[in-house]
Amino acid sequence: MSAPNGIPAPSAPPSYEETTGINVNYPHPYPVPDPGQKPDGKGMNPPPYTGQPMPANNPVTVQTVYVQQPVVVFYDRPVQMCCPSCNQMIVTRLSYESGALTWLSCGGLCLLGCIAGCCLIPFCIDALKDVDHFCPNCNAHVGSYKRL
Repeated sequence: MSAPNGIPAPSAPPSYEETTGINVNYPHPYPVPDPGQKPDGKGMNPPPYTGQPMPANNPVTVQTVYVQQPVVVFYDRPVQMCCPSCNQMIVTRLSYESGALTWLSCGGLCLLGCIAGCCLIPFCIDALKDVDHFCPNCNAHVGSYKRL
């Protein structure tokens, strides 16, 4: 075609693929319509979706997760832990009570001849007593340490 003044009309500019040389020799990933074909013609519709079908009335499985607190080992010193009663981070309060080691020490001193009251010395020594751990916030008993 030519313009009325004799200059030929410019043609359409080249496509991006033609100018850069990308995918010139490879087929198109989708069908290219012929010049007279309508965009919704045969071969132009995308393929139907073939995803995973929905399960038909399968029951829903519920998984219960139990979160356990780490095991706390109690000794004769205060322990930092999370109180199971009030769920607060605490340092335990200690309480000493006479236990098996205290009584055995008293009996051993009696056998050695410390009858005049010296056999009662183990009841005054915290290192020979059992230890109970309490929460300072809610006063709940959280653990014990038995010497024997």
